[in-house]
Amino acid sequence: MGGTMTAEPAEQSGWRMPPLDGYTVDDLLTLPDLPPHTELIDGSLVLVSPLRWFHFTAIDLLVSGLRRTLPPDLKVAREMTVVLDRRNGPEPDISVIKATAWKGPDQTYFEAQDIVLAVEVISPESEARDRLTKTHKYAAAGIRSYWLVEMAGPHRHPAIEVFELSPETGAYRSTGTHRDRIKVDEPYSIDIDLTAIDEL
Repeated sequence: MGGTMTAEPAEQSGWRMPPLDGYTVDDLLTLPDLPPHTELIDGSLVLVSPLRWFHFTAIDLLVSGLRRTLPPDLKVAREMTVVLDRRNGPEPDISVIKATAWKGPDQTYFEAQDIVLAVEVISPESEARDRLTKTHKYAAAGIRSYWLVEMAGPHRHPAIEVFELSPETGAYRSTGTHRDRIKVDEPYSIDIDLTAIDEL
C-alpha cells in the first residue's frame, strides 16, 4: 500500500490542476493538448460536446451568406477564440471582424473590440451558455451585434434571433427572430435564404 500518488499522468498529457483563481486566456492559448474548440468562461475551461449535423451546416450556410455581401473593411472568421478579458475567451461559431484585426494565417484569436458580429449556433449542451452567459459577456465587451441560431419549425431550418447593443443600457435588445430568410442592415446589408440549408 505504501505508494504515493503522483501527478505524472496529468503532466504527461500537459494538463495541470487549475490555478486557485482559475485559468486565464494566456493558459487557454498556450496549454498543450487542449481539445479543439475549448472555451474559457469565468476562468473555467469548457470542453465542447460532439456537434450535430445541423450545427455544421448552419455555420456553412451563414458563413457563405455573410461573405456574399461583405464590405472590404470586414472579414468573416469561424470558430476562433475572442478574448473578452483576462478570464474569458469564448469561441463564437462565426465572427465578423474588422479587416484590420487580421494579422495573418498563424493568428489564433481576436480581441473583443475587433468583433462587429458574434454568432452562436445553439446545441443542447450549450444553450444556457449561449442564451445567458455569452449574451451578457458579449454585450459587456461592447460587441454590437449578436445572433443566436437554433433549429426550429417542422422543416428544422435555422431560426435566428438578432440582438443589437443598446448604447443607453449597454445591454442587448432583441430586434426580432428571422425564419426562412434573414434580411438586416446591421452590421452591414445581409440577405440570406435560411431554407437553403436543405441543399447543403
